[in-house]
Amino acid sequence: MKISSSSPHAKLAALSTARESRAQASSSQPAAGQAVDLSDTARQLSALSSGAHDVDMQKVQAIRDAIASGQLKIDTSRIADSLLASARELLK
Repeated sequence: MKISSSSPHAKLAALSTARESRAQASSSQPAAGQAVDLSDTARQLSALSSGAHDVDMQKVQAIRDAIASGQLKIDTSRIADSLLASARELLK
């Protein structure tokens, strides 16, 4: 059995340094001044993930206005039919 003469603190420091080096090397952030060229697909995905297209705020405001003025008519039978159709589709 061989006993290592190096201290545990030195080994810990070496492991910590190695981890930091790997983390910096694998970082997906480009260094300052470096340009990144994205493909068209990457640009589209980036635009979708920004949340800009999640909600149509004009439509939301129109619905709010209709509710406030009492003009919004909710067709409960249409909602029920859509729910049943969705459930039937899931059961197939």
